[in-house]
Amino acid sequence: MAQPPCKRPRSGDVDGVTDFEKGQRDFTPQATDSKAICADFSSKRKQYTNGTVAKNDWRQVLGPLTGEEVRIPDVNSGYPKGVYPTKWEDGQCQPVSVETFDLGGGFPDQNEFVMKFGVIIPSTNTTVEYDFWSMIMQNRDVCKGIGFHMSGILIDSPKLATDEDMLHFLQLFRKQIFTTVDRLMTSEPQYIIMGMSLETFFGGWEGNKEFKKELSDRTGLNIATGAEACKASLEKFGAKRITVITPYQDIGDRNVVKFFSEIGIEVVRIAGLKCGSATDIAHVPEAWCEKVVRENLLLPDIDAVVQCGTNLSFVNLADRLEREVGIPIIAINVACLWFAMREAWHSYIDTGGNLTTAESIDARERNEAKAHMFVSIPCIIFIAAFSVRSSP
Repeated sequence: MAQPPCKRPRSGDVDGVTDFEKGQRDFTPQATDSKAICADFSSKRKQYTNGTVAKNDWRQVLGPLTGEEVRIPDVNSGYPKGVYPTKWEDGQCQPVSVETFDLGGGFPDQNEFVMKFGVIIPSTNTTVEYDFWSMIMQNRDVCKGIGFHMSGILIDSPKLATDEDMLHFLQLFRKQIFTTVDRLMTSEPQYIIMGMSLETFFGGWEGNKEFKKELSDRTGLNIATGAEACKASLEKFGAKRITVITPYQDIGDRNVVKFFSEIGIEVVRIAGLKCGSATDIAHVPEAWCEKVVRENLLLPDIDAVVQCGTNLSFVNLADRLEREVGIPIIAINVACLWFAMREAWHSYIDTGGNLTTAESIDARERNEAKAHMFVSIPCIIFIAAFSVRSSP
């Protein structure tokens, strides 16, 4: 698939806030031989990596949170070539005769036969994978057949002590993102989760859309970003006034405020922890975050507290505080996983807290609506309507 022309930034620093326009960021890959791998949604038949040619059985669903068309490639009907031995000669350890296994109509991935999520994380991030698998393990029965495949963006300059450091960090990130995505695509994911949030807030709502398009054009897949996941979470609660905690410097916080302002959310107060490096973020004690939230962010008349920065460990704290204070406290890794599960799989898991409660209410209302719609239909259709996997 032909790639769009590389975008060149304007002269001078691009900070995402000052006169931001699409095309200012430079995603030109650093010197590399990496080639784009794009999912095929046009051919009726596809060639697998082992050379087998078979039906291309991709599917399309409507994302319930975004209304976007979500295209799911057919990667779980593989045709694994293999043989089994049938004869050995005396004194020889290797077989002298083999026969080929019957491939039939193909076989699914033995572990990820429901959904393969590809996840992009900075090489310095040690929190996203832990959080995602922790939530999956808490829902093992529901999530059987779901897997995550992580691909790390090389971060060779993790210092974030100043605004200038943070902008330099993002410039280096952009030079590595396509190479990272190309590597991720070799695992044949069906949907991509962006496990680094700062770049998804950069440039506000338009910046988020531009970034998603860059990755979608490269891979052919739909993308979940932290910024849009927070947007969808706040819409679930009808939240309009929020406070925010981040690990960022001022320039990162300004981009976060810009994003929320552009989608109609008022940021009443934002607390940036100003972590000195990308690796520092994972070492921030939970007690520090709790102190900031309790003393500075639980203000009267706010609708929710939002945490940004995917390497900041916040899932357990958000769940605990939410039960105590009674308003949504949205941890970005929870929001990302919830968003991706709803968009790509049309199901949801118990991530803890109010987000799960809101989803449960929605599911119950959907089922009640179905019951009302099918009340005069024969019983078998009525039962079938309730068997749709959209409720716990």
